[in-house]
Amino acid sequence: MSYPKNIRPPTVGKRTPLYQQHVNAGAKIVDFAGWDMPISYGSQIEEHNQVRHAAGVFDVSHMTVIDVSGTDAEGYLRYLLANDVAKLKELGQALYSAMLQTDGGVIDDLIVYRMSFGYRIVVNCATRDKDLAWMGSQADGFEVTVTERPDLAILAVHGPSSIETASALLDETKGKTVAELKNFRGAELGDWFIARTGYTGEKGVEFIVPAGDVANLWEQLLAAEVKPIGLGARDTLRLEAGMNLYGQDMDESTSPVISNMTHTIAFEPADRDFIGREAVTDDLAAQEQGKLPKLVGLVLEGRGVLRAGQTVSTDRGEGQITSGSFSPTLKHSIALARIPSGSLTCQADMRGSATDVRIVQPNFVRFGKKVFE
Repeated sequence: MSYPKNIRPPTVGKRTPLYQQHVNAGAKIVDFAGWDMPISYGSQIEEHNQVRHAAGVFDVSHMTVIDVSGTDAEGYLRYLLANDVAKLKELGQALYSAMLQTDGGVIDDLIVYRMSFGYRIVVNCATRDKDLAWMGSQADGFEVTVTERPDLAILAVHGPSSIETASALLDETKGKTVAELKNFRGAELGDWFIARTGYTGEKGVEFIVPAGDVANLWEQLLAAEVKPIGLGARDTLRLEAGMNLYGQDMDESTSPVISNMTHTIAFEPADRDFIGREAVTDDLAAQEQGKLPKLVGLVLEGRGVLRAGQTVSTDRGEGQITSGSFSPTLKHSIALARIPSGSLTCQADMRGSATDVRIVQPNFVRFGKKVFE
C-alpha cells in the first residue's frame, strides 16, 4: 500500500489528546507532519473495508481549527478564498475552497463553516504555520480577528452505518442533530460543533469538541463497534473518492485549474476581488486552449500498482502520477495523474513494460460503489 509522502518513521512529535488511546488500541505510530499519528491498528485493508461496509472513526485532531470573527469577517474571507463565503446563507453551512497565492498557487485547501460568531476554518496540519502567517498578512484593512483553537479536537466517523450509530449513542439533542443534518451542514451545540463533512466518499459526521471531551466520545464510539481507522486507510479511501491530498495532488507550485479544483473557484460575481483571481482566470483560458495539463483519473485493471511520482506517457506527451495505490474496493490499481490536456491514451511503465491505463474522471468510488465508466 502507498502512504502520503509526508509520512515518516516514528519520532517524538506533537500528540493529540487521544495518543494513549491509539497506543492502547495497538496502533502503529508514525510521524505525520510532526505529529505522532496512527497509520494503522493492524490491517490497513480491513480498516479501509470497515469504512466502506460499516463505520470507522478517525482521530483528525492534528488538523488546525481557526475561528474568524469581526465585522469584516465575510469581506475578509471573500478576498482571502477562491470560493465565495457569501454562498453560506445559513448557520452551519460548509464550503470547500482553496487559499491561493497571487500567482494562483495553492497555499492550502480547507473547509469553512458559517458560525454564530463568524466562520470556522479547518486547514491541514502540515501547512499550519504558513496558513496562519498568510491569513495574518492579508488581514490589514479588515476589522477581523483570526484565532487558532488548539483547545479543540476532531473526530471523523464515516461509513454506511456512521450516522445511525453515532446518533444512537449520543444524548437526545446531539443524537437528533446528527440524524437530521444534511450533507455539508453543521450545527453548534454549546461548545460542540457537529458537521456532515468528510474525506472518504461515504456518509459521515465530524465532531469538533473540547479536547477534554474527546476521549469519552472515542470510547463511546468504540463500545458501539465503530472501529479505529489509521492514516493509511484514510489515504486509500480519499483516493478512491478522487479527493486531492495537499502536497501531492496540489501545492504552491500548482494552480487549482490544473488540480481538478476549478469548480471550487467562484468567478461570479465578476466584481469580487479575491487573491489569485487574475492568475486562475488566465490559467482557465490557457487550459481551454490545451496549453495547460489536467488532473485526471487513471485505472490499471491488470497486474501492478500505480505509484505517486511515476512518469506516464500519453499521445500528447508525458505526465506524472500524483497519487496512486491499489484500491481495496475495486481490487485493482487507481491513480490521479497530471497529464497534457486532450490526451486520449496513456501508458504507465510497469517494470520496464509500457502498460495501457485508462483515463477516467478523477472519481472512482462513492458510497462503496464504482462510479467511473
